[in-house]
Parts: sequence; C-alpha cells; structure tokens
Amino acid sequence: MKARKVSDGVYWMGAIDWDRRLFDALISLPDGTSYNAYLIQGTEKTALLDTVDPSRAEVLRAQLAEIDNINYVIAQHAEQDHSGSIPMVLEIFPQAQVVTNPKCKTMLIDLLEIAEDRFITVQDGDILSLGDKTLKFIYTPWVHWPETMVTYLEEEQLLFSCDFFGSHLATSDLYADEGNIYRSAKRYFAEIMMPFRTVIQKNLEKLNKYDIAMIAPSHGPIYLRPQFIMGAYQDWVSVDPRNLVVLPHVSMHGSTAKMVEHLIGALVEQGVQVMPFNLVVADLGELAMALVDAATVVIGTPTVLVGPHPLAVYAAFLANALRPKLKFASIIGSYGWGGKAVETLAGLMPNLKVKILDPVICKGVPKTADYQALDNLAASIATKHQEHNLV
Repeated sequence: MKARKVSDGVYWMGAIDWDRRLFDALISLPDGTSYNAYLIQGTEKTALLDTVDPSRAEVLRAQLAEIDNINYVIAQHAEQDHSGSIPMVLEIFPQAQVVTNPKCKTMLIDLLEIAEDRFITVQDGDILSLGDKTLKFIYTPWVHWPETMVTYLEEEQLLFSCDFFGSHLATSDLYADEGNIYRSAKRYFAEIMMPFRTVIQKNLEKLNKYDIAMIAPSHGPIYLRPQFIMGAYQDWVSVDPRNLVVLPHVSMHGSTAKMVEHLIGALVEQGVQVMPFNLVVADLGELAMALVDAATVVIGTPTVLVGPHPLAVYAAFLANALRPKLKFASIIGSYGWGGKAVETLAGLMPNLKVKILDPVICKGVPKTADYQALDNLAASIATKHQEHNLV
C-alpha cells in the first residue's frame, strides 16, 4: 500500500498486517493489526515518525523509495513493532538522526544496536522545527512502556499518540469508524494498557491541556473526533466499576459447572449482571475486556492435585497482571478428597486491592447446603454492589 495523505505535508505510511493472529507470542489478534508510521514534510526538514515491525520492513522500504530525503526518524517507543525498522531507514538515509528521549535512546541501543552518534535526545516539552511545521514532544510514561512519548504537530493540532489510543485492527479505512472501532480499542486497552490505568489517567490530564483536532496512533485507524477515544479512555480508567460479575470457570466432572450455573441464576435474580467465561474455550481477550468494567470476579475451579485447575490459575494470574478496578473477589468449586485451591488462587492475586467474599467449596457434587451458600454469596455480592452505588 502506498503512502496516504492525512493533511498538507503529512502522510500515513506503514503496513497493514491482515493475517497476524498473535502478538508477542501472547496476545491474540482476531482482527489483525497495523503498524503505522507517519511522514511529516516541512519546508526545511522532513521527519519519519516511527517505523514498522521488521516483518513488514519491505513494505516501508517501498514507500520510502518515493522520498528524496529524511532528516529525522522520531522514535516514540522502543518496542520493536514500532522501532524495529529504524536500522533499515538509517541505512537508506545515512544522514538521518534518531530523535527520542534519553530513556528510549538507551533502550534502542540495547535492542537494536543503533550507534550512539545517530541520536538527538529531547526532553519533555521540547520542540523540533521542520520549517513551517513544529513538533512538540510530550512524555507519556507507562503508556505502556516507561520511555513512551507522544508528538504534537502544533500547526495541525494533530497528536501522534504511539500506542496510546491504539487498536489492533487491520482495515483499509484510514480513519476510524466509531461504530466498528470501539471494541477493538477496548480490547487493546484491556490487554495492554489496563495495568497502567492510574498513570494513564494522569497522562490524559496532561493531554487535556492541548487543543487536539486529530489523533494518529501507531496501531489502527486515525481518529477525526479525538473526544470519542479520549472519552472512552476516561471511562475505562475511572475508579467506578459496573454492577458486573465476571465468572471465569472450568469444570472436570460437572460439579463445578453445576455450581457456576446456579450462581449465575442467583446473581441474575439479585439484579447483578454476569459474564461467564468457560476457560476451556474462552477468548482471553474477551475476558480481559470484561474485567475493564467488572466490580467482582468469581473464579470457578475443581481441585487438581490439591490445587486449582491450571486454567483457573492462569485466569487468576491474568487478573492480577491486568490490575482491573475490581472491588471484590471470590472462589467457588469442588474437590474430591482435599486441597488448597482457595489459598492458592487468593495468593496469586496480590495486586488486586479487593475484599475476598466467602468462598463456596464443596466436596463432590453440590448439595442443598452448597446451593444455599451460593445463594448467600450472590446476595452478598448484590449488597456490596448496592453499597457502592454501582450501576
């Protein structure tokens, strides 16, 4: 795909990765992704902002063949899906210099072995003139790495946001369709940004000082209405979850499954929304998305060799790593002859500042008393949600 005009002197470059289905050998990509770079041509200088994943370097090379000169390569983030093709660009344009912050410079030297004399370092708030275009660099640490910054094109009020406000979405649309982009953007936030939501809130406040007419992220389409995605982020990082229970579960011989079905019904009767996820078949990205809004997580697990099922362990690990705005947690499940599933799962979630509600663990198939205990758990969850005015 050739370069595409965004505004006068500003062009989208990069590659759409239609077929990629796994990122970092970890994150599923049901809709593919894109690696966005941007060419900014001033009257005096030209800058390339970010590059592409090395797997798509030849696409960028073909686009750069149409460019006479690049003076600066701006590196907003050291992760290789953005920075990995910088060495290639520097070979093509041997006079170009890499513009980045000191922390990112160190990381790029470590990751890509770029020579130190190829760098120009900038501080928070520094500007770079391209002649009739002025770039301002704004530090936005932990969105989602410690060295990340964004770039503001003052004359166009255009924010190049790197991973901030991104989405893993392969599309031929240059600009975001708000009806289609929301889920992809939320999934991206859930899987990548949610662990840093406290500092993201501070970075949002920092960006609110700027008049922003357009947001151009490094993954996914460009936002012509910045308030759409900035408002969504503000909601996702807010301190108030919804009246929602997320229920990841796994069952080996049906006993835990019976408990899960009963608890779902009991919660619905109490006016609590429930999103169950059978961990045998669940899309973990969907689970992460649900955790963005949830007030409570209940993990359902059988006991395996005195501990929780490995899939339940992974669900607890995921929740702990993502640090959603949960307020409560509990555990339900069945055992055959003994175990420590509750203690193990609770110990796997130290990052979650939650109150643990009384678990319901039964021996064998659930009996009348066990179902009553599940009813009590549902009532307790509903009461806790009402006390916090969750809707």
